Amino acid sequence: MKKQWWKESVVYQIYPRSFMDSNGDGIGDLQGIISKLDYLNELGIDVIWLSPVYKSPNDDNGYDISDYQDIMSEFGTMEDWEELLGQMHKRGIKLIMDLVVNHSSDEHAWFAEAKKSKDSPYRDYYIWREGKDGKEPNNWGSNFGGSAWELDENTGEYFLHLFSKKQPDLNWENPKLRCEIYDLMTWWLDKGIDGLRMDVINFISKVDSLPEDEPKPGKKYASGSKYYRNGPRIHEYLKEMNEKALSRYDVMTVGEMPGVTPEWARQYTGEDRKELNMVFQFEHVSLDNGPNGKWDLKPLALQDLKANLSKWQIELDEVGWNSLYFNNHDQPRSVSRFANDGEYREKSAKMLATLLHMMKGTPYIYQGEEIGMTNVRFDYIGDYKDIETLNFYKEALQDGWTEQKALESIHAKGRDNARTPMQWNSSEHGGFTKGTPWIKVNPNYKKINAEQALKEPGSVFHYYRKLIELRKQHEIIVYGRYNLILENHPEVYAYTRILGNQTLLVLCNFYNGSHEVEVPAQLQGTSPKVLIGNYKDLQGSGTIKLRPYEAQVLLFN
Repeated sequence: MKKQWWKESVVYQIYPRSFMDSNGDGIGDLQGIISKLDYLNELGIDVIWLSPVYKSPNDDNGYDISDYQDIMSEFGTMEDWEELLGQMHKRGIKLIMDLVVNHSSDEHAWFAEAKKSKDSPYRDYYIWREGKDGKEPNNWGSNFGGSAWELDENTGEYFLHLFSKKQPDLNWENPKLRCEIYDLMTWWLDKGIDGLRMDVINFISKVDSLPEDEPKPGKKYASGSKYYRNGPRIHEYLKEMNEKALSRYDVMTVGEMPGVTPEWARQYTGEDRKELNMVFQFEHVSLDNGPNGKWDLKPLALQDLKANLSKWQIELDEVGWNSLYFNNHDQPRSVSRFANDGEYREKSAKMLATLLHMMKGTPYIYQGEEIGMTNVRFDYIGDYKDIETLNFYKEALQDGWTEQKALESIHAKGRDNARTPMQWNSSEHGGFTKGTPWIKVNPNYKKINAEQALKEPGSVFHYYRKLIELRKQHEIIVYGRYNLILENHPEVYAYTRILGNQTLLVLCNFYNGSHEVEVPAQLQGTSPKVLIGNYKDLQGSGTIKLRPYEAQVLLFN
């Protein structure tokens, strides 16, 4: 497999609204990010993935773009952005911009023109249909709840929006639109960015007839996703994008792809395919969904996680490339979700980090993950800001849920868990702002914050720093082949990585019991080097007794 800088990198995602506010308006901004670059440099990350900072009315926190070549005034100016890029590059940190081209904002100039008339030259930049018998063109539901169609009173036709009604879907069938998109990508690449993360990029090709779908029992709207996920022309579009824009630069590309399978991912990321470098898949972060989706809570079964992560490791080996993540701006905090955010918060946060960072693929850290930030439990729905959460709450009450039951699901799975402000220190609002934050800070900021973590040698922060350092020192962590062991152990996730004559043994106890595990027979009798562990006194060979949430990584030569 070819060596590439992005395979050897560790990525840190910044959600700018919640990272650091420099001017006291309660909203994180570009100057705030600049002020924290030394902190990120100390952590040791190689790449920053910046969630959207483009001009936007903020219906979906910047994922609704009204101008792809301007900066949202709340975040600063293009000069601030250029300063940020320069300061990052000065420190050897690369920048990946977040691009949303499945849809735009309804306030984008293209859509404003498209709405004026059916004969507008921009009409075909979006997906329009006539209604059927006074109803929507089909029965698809939006991913944010309700119908996926909105009637435009002026022209009497409906436009498709797979997300908010303020996020009309772009019509990729139109070659002129595609050229506009490749041109704006090139514009950013020429400004010196180091790559792109592409939002729901596998939704851009729809089955042209937009057929009806079968709704789930008791539901008014159907998913429709089988007609737009990994659609009929998706590979054609991605190859064209690569040819017209991406291939002319040494950049990293990652596509967010709900519903993608390893079979699809091999096609999207195969080195000879000339499409993308890696994908974000969602299977492993859907394992704690009940039969009725993400708000239907069920505990994670470790066997399911082992089977799923192993499937992706094995099926992409030597063919494609994995992205490794538990956290991002759309997911709850992993230490609350998959581990123990109480007594064993630090131990279990380190264990989850070990499990992920020792796998094959590019690891992603989401802001606050490196200090072990947790989910938040707001008691009042008015404290939540996320459009998906608020729509769910409204629909859940209409469906007969109690407020308490709906809030329990939101406490566990709501996207605002990831969006509460970064906890910098123990001062008011966690040091995020001198004003009133746009969303409340998690009340535990006095105990969990970056300033405290930097002071303590045994903190979650310093553990992450060590994991990142090890990846740079040991090629086996980047390129070694993965092999699951102790497959049927109910509480321990263990695997090896093999490269040449070296073997890496990774042991992770997922629960608060203690377990004795045997070092594999072929490794017995050799003296391993203990690379990292989350307890001070680490055993190295023979029978290893794993304590609650213990993680150990051993290197055998």
